Amino acid sequence: LDIDRRLILRSQMTAASARTLAIRREIPLKIFAIDKVFRPEALDRTHSMEFYQCEGVVLGEGLSLKHLFGFIRELIRQLGFEEATFRPAYFPFTEPSAEVYAKHPDLGWIEVAGSGLFRPEVLIPLGYDYPRVQALAWGIGIGRLAMLRMGISDIRDLHSQDLQFLRESPVIWR
Repeated sequence: LDIDRRLILRSQMTAASARTLAIRREIPLKIFAIDKVFRPEALDRTHSMEFYQCEGVVLGEGLSLKHLFGFIRELIRQLGFEEATFRPAYFPFTEPSAEVYAKHPDLGWIEVAGSGLFRPEVLIPLGYDYPRVQALAWGIGIGRLAMLRMGISDIRDLHSQDLQFLRESPVIWR
């Protein structure tokens, strides 16, 4: 079997978003998807080898990094966190790119998302008039958001089978 014909576990949701951009062909367009992704990472307090990611893409004319950061700050605020901070990063599908951090009561600032503007190499082959048309993109780790909202210091506890821990864990309605 050829390597290029093998099935692999996805490490992010960008391929699904690009496929939707190719099919829908609408401007403006907003895409949101939640699914499981897999990463070859060492398991620790803030990293899991498999987790749920929410990816969003907003395609439109005249969009910029300012719009992306404003949207993410508001999203973080609506999720109940007081502030977000950004650090420059590298992601293969976006440029410029930034990691998004939110404050955990015990762990301090933890990364909750990656974000950026889709590179021309993504938009031009799909037929979009880059740079007039831009795409804001982000991927948010649902488990890390849950850690922050619940005050949990170890992401592995989200999948706990410890009944005592589960009984004592708060139920979050907002």
